Amino acid sequence: MTDELDNQVREMEDRLDSINERFTRELRARGFDPEQVETAALPGELAKLYLERQLLLAELSELNKQKEAK
Repeated sequence: MTDELDNQVREMEDRLDSINERFTRELRARGFDPEQVETAALPGELAKLYLERQLLLAELSELNKQKEAK
């Protein structure tokens, strides 16, 4: 089970890295400062990426809690 959790965590981290890179690139391309993302009103596509990023962060946090409990 631990190997499976480790693999899931690695996969999530890879997906999160990819989303973070894309999100930052898209923010800059549209003239947004990545440091101010929490206070900016994001257009549709950026809002979707932000939501996907937040969901991945939550899932990753949950997986890490499961790993620590083992």
